[in-house]
Amino acid sequence: MTDLTFWTNPQSRGAIARWMLEEVGAPYDTVVMGFGPPMKVPEYLAVNPMGKVPAIRHRGQVVTEAAAICAYLADAFPQADLAPPLQDRAAYYRWLFFGAGPMEAAATNNALGVVVPIERRGMVGYGDPQLVIATLETRVKQSEYLAGDTFTAADVYTGSQIGWGLKFGIIPARPAFQDYWARMSARPAHQRATAKDAALIGGRA
Repeated sequence: MTDLTFWTNPQSRGAIARWMLEEVGAPYDTVVMGFGPPMKVPEYLAVNPMGKVPAIRHRGQVVTEAAAICAYLADAFPQADLAPPLQDRAAYYRWLFFGAGPMEAAATNNALGVVVPIERRGMVGYGDPQLVIATLETRVKQSEYLAGDTFTAADVYTGSQIGWGLKFGIIPARPAFQDYWARMSARPAHQRATAKDAALIGGRA
């Protein structure tokens, strides 16, 4: 047993947290959860009352929500160098939570076929979905990584949103997005995480 436990399903947002854990490089225990009733048992609801994954427990502290897990692990394991110094975190926070906020909401609505009337766009955090894509495209054209010249947890979380969006056609396959995701998905930690989740899927976990 380690002091870091990870609850996941390989076909969920747990894949994001898995990638982050592999970037951190600390040993962790994995608990694979089935969808539906297995996530609603009292033992797991004590971890996450929402009854969903991912979740982690580190030295008695429970963290849920993939973006929060990424941010927490970056701070809990500073030796992995996955967050900039505090005084340089403006872009890091901006793009980490851009992914968790407007980007994910817009992508989810797109996938579900939800179209917000133009006159109601002020009610949703992302406003114009096309502007979300354009804003993100501008950023990945500006620098190699979202927070600047260094890979960070923002690339794990928001980068995963880009990879997912490209895979399912939610994000247009423009060269800037394809080039960015090719760099991110080539990282050894991402490849290890993908292989571990693929093995679980293959084993019908």
